[in-house]
Amino acid sequence: MWDKSTRSDGTFSRADFVFDRERNVYICPGGKLLHTTGTVIDGGTLRYRASKVDCDVCAFKMRCCPSTPMRYVPRDLHEDARDVARALAKTEAYEQSRRERKKVEMRFAHMKRIFKLDRLRLRGLSGAKDEVLLTATAQNLRRLVKFLCRPPPSAAVTCAT
Repeated sequence: MWDKSTRSDGTFSRADFVFDRERNVYICPGGKLLHTTGTVIDGGTLRYRASKVDCDVCAFKMRCCPSTPMRYVPRDLHEDARDVARALAKTEAYEQSRRERKKVEMRFAHMKRIFKLDRLRLRGLSGAKDEVLLTATAQNLRRLVKFLCRPPPSAAVTCAT
């Protein structure tokens, strides 16, 4: 999951707003409330809006919403699950899993790019299985040849004078 909630233009990001689950509102850095109408936008997003009256007199207006009359914060319907995923992404077990997953995924990427396995040519499940098995065998043989055919380490030449 990519977290694109941070902003680089100097304005407040969504992380600067605190979500109060009990009241179902966001609280802005100025202490004002952002409410939602409950209308789902784009199939899975709620929009929490501040009051224009609150934003007009706010001291943080230029850091919060300099180009709009009021601030709104989008919240995905599944934001609780995203919070769990963000918390897991900060653990050492996740980093280890990610390193191991990269190794496997790179093998499949090489199968697609180098061995041209971008589409299967044989029909059926057994045909697909055979094609992937042959490609993986060729990939492993190629790695074995690279491993076995390395030049020997150069011996340090010593001169006896």
